[in-house]
Amino acid sequence: MGLTAGQIRDLIGRVARLTPETGDSSRRRAGRRPALDLPQGVVLTLVMLRSNMSQATIAHLVGVSQPTVSRIYRRYLPLISRALRLSAPRLEEVLTGRLILLDGTLIPTGTRAGQPELYSGKRRRPGVNVQVLADTAGRLLAVSRPFPGRTHDRAALALTGWEPLLARTAVIADLGYQGASVVTPRKTPPGGALSPSDKESNRNISGIRAAVERAIAHLKNWKTLSSGYRGRLRDLPAVIQAVTALEFFRLGWNM
Repeated sequence: MGLTAGQIRDLIGRVARLTPETGDSSRRRAGRRPALDLPQGVVLTLVMLRSNMSQATIAHLVGVSQPTVSRIYRRYLPLISRALRLSAPRLEEVLTGRLILLDGTLIPTGTRAGQPELYSGKRRRPGVNVQVLADTAGRLLAVSRPFPGRTHDRAALALTGWEPLLARTAVIADLGYQGASVVTPRKTPPGGALSPSDKESNRNISGIRAAVERAIAHLKNWKTLSSGYRGRLRDLPAVIQAVTALEFFRLGWNM
């Protein structure tokens, strides 16, 4: 599930402290016994985020109904985000003293009726654009809120509100961010060619930028962000927030 056994136990404990029914019996909610207890509910939610299996498949595997899986997932997803709030690094702090790498990535959503703005001409599929910051070790630093897939990376960066902070440090990005206060590869002039020094500079930049691509790959090991998000679009920002929190937790951020 991407987390160690110790991290899962820690997460379960954090979630338990947010839920009244895990305390003494006088504080527990009245009613039927839940189909899955709290540890099972947390693990089920992690499995869904990590594997992106359908709710029907998960329901068959754990022996409950699909509506029950849906209720459990909707209950524990926000609790996981809340429980991991302190594990998220503060952007102002992590930008200090680091060379920052910036890139955008598409979270595929499939075609949605009446929402042509999701289609990304660059990536030739519908989805949402999120902006990602990482350091040169490939460590995730930040993930933006989602924007429609057709949003150009430069425009998406402007919408994040990050630019005033990024202007204070060195940032490397690809050609999609030309015009921003970042270092990008040199573009081949029309009808011309790059000089040997420009070619060497571009190779160096590409080698450094590979680290942000690794960070995105690790983020998308949570398959709900890579193999086709099938839930309601209005819930996607919360899903991205939860997965980002889990990735920070996996990396050991605790600032």
